[in-house]
Amino acid sequence: MDIKKVTGVYFSPAGSTKTVVETTVDELARLFKAECRYISLNTPSDRAQEYQFAPDELVVFGCPVYAGRLPNKISPDFARCLHGEGTPAVALVTYGGRAYDNALAEMCELLTKNNFKPAAGGAFLCRHVFSDKLAAGRPDAADLGELRMLAQGAALKLRSGGEIKPPKVPGDAQAAYYTPLKTDKTPAKFLKAKPTTAMVLCEHCGLCAKICPMGAIDPNDPSNIPGTCIKCCACTTYCPSGAKKFDDPDFLSHTAMLEQYYTEERKGNAYFL
Repeated sequence: MDIKKVTGVYFSPAGSTKTVVETTVDELARLFKAECRYISLNTPSDRAQEYQFAPDELVVFGCPVYAGRLPNKISPDFARCLHGEGTPAVALVTYGGRAYDNALAEMCELLTKNNFKPAAGGAFLCRHVFSDKLAAGRPDAADLGELRMLAQGAALKLRSGGEIKPPKVPGDAQAAYYTPLKTDKTPAKFLKAKPTTAMVLCEHCGLCAKICPMGAIDPNDPSNIPGTCIKCCACTTYCPSGAKKFDDPDFLSHTAMLEQYYTEERKGNAYFL
């Protein structure tokens, strides 16, 4: 297959998934001697557009895992705005150490329904947005090396010619979301939790409102969050003064549970061709 362009598409509020996609795209563009470009789906205005991809274009789509699946408040936008024309694709999900569950299967199904042809898929470790202790330092040099290996395998598969057979990824695209647990193993109910703002630290720069994927933060009063918060932690990650944090008890208990059970060993990545 003659690939003219390699395009990275990502939803990456905290930045790690963007790194995973960029590493893969850069290697594929090198292998195919093709131009590359990137499309962010981070903000509502990004996702309000429609994106059409050609048959001779290779799309690398990346998204973090939310409770074992794609984020339910965002994935309908993916389905609406991404359109292939028999376009080959690489599906990538990132997660913070517990499990990727059914997210990769869901992404492959979404791409297939939108007239893409998944040729490869992978689930890669990235630092969990809830805690620096979960998948700390990931993706690291070894992870980026594995991403380049996945890109090389995908390129070899596409160059072999013939019909693009989808990778056999684990999971059930229609399965229920994972139920977060507290340290006592009872359900952690923080669906309505929102970050608090220490106004004594806030510089009123407006960055949190600008980067919020849901447009949930009042740009005139960053302590006011009238919209839906999906706990992506973009605001807590990028606030230059450290004014934003989550202090909801169930959120904190769930984070403590994850730190207790998912920090001991280095988990490996998974990829499929």
